[in-house]
Amino acid sequence: MLVPGFWLGAWAWDAVAAELRAAGHEVHAVEPGHEPEATAESHVEDVLQALEKAGPAVLVGHSGGGPVCAAAAERARERVTRLVFVDTGPLPDGVAQVEFNPPEAQEWIRSRIAEHDGVQPMPTRAEFARLGTSTEGLDDEAFAALHARALAEPAGAILTGARRATPDPSLPKTVVACSFTEAQARELIAAGVPAFAEMAGPEWSFAELPTGHWPMLSEPVALARLLLRLGDPV
Repeated sequence: MLVPGFWLGAWAWDAVAAELRAAGHEVHAVEPGHEPEATAESHVEDVLQALEKAGPAVLVGHSGGGPVCAAAAERARERVTRLVFVDTGPLPDGVAQVEFNPPEAQEWIRSRIAEHDGVQPMPTRAEFARLGTSTEGLDDEAFAALHARALAEPAGAILTGARRATPDPSLPKTVVACSFTEAQARELIAAGVPAFAEMAGPEWSFAELPTGHWPMLSEPVALARLLLRLGDPV
């Protein structure tokens, strides 16, 4: 089960899903709600509803979908066989995605939401560079195509956090590191950075796929093969 990050729809997984299906696996891509009232919690409910119909499954969350998947997996543990974070990770209970950014970036994000009547349009390539988000692997044409299809993200999805339960150490969890390395993540784990500290448990593993923040678009075949190598039904 594939969950996209901010500004994306289920279409973002098309190339990855095609590879997985060609290998004989059933694949479901979740379409998180982009209605104005959407929140982190409503996105968790979107994933839970999909799991109810399709689980048990390997649950794969990209970017802003990662914390959503973490919360969903804790509430539907029996329907998740592995949790995969693609260039992302979990956030503590109630912590909003915006809080993962430094103060100046938080201020900019909030101002953009205020300027656009409660939604944040997808940033431009230059704006992503200033935010520290890598667009490596996407040439100008590919990024333009991504940007043209992007959906404005509702404020509630960005400014609110999901309710967390106690993480289950029996659930295998893998981080696919694309715009950062395992070594960098390990340093942040050791430093106790909240978004990474949880990854210290023995149930966590890392797999590196060096590219930018959107590997499902820049390296879809490699990402699909990596998911297959994890060894669980996808």
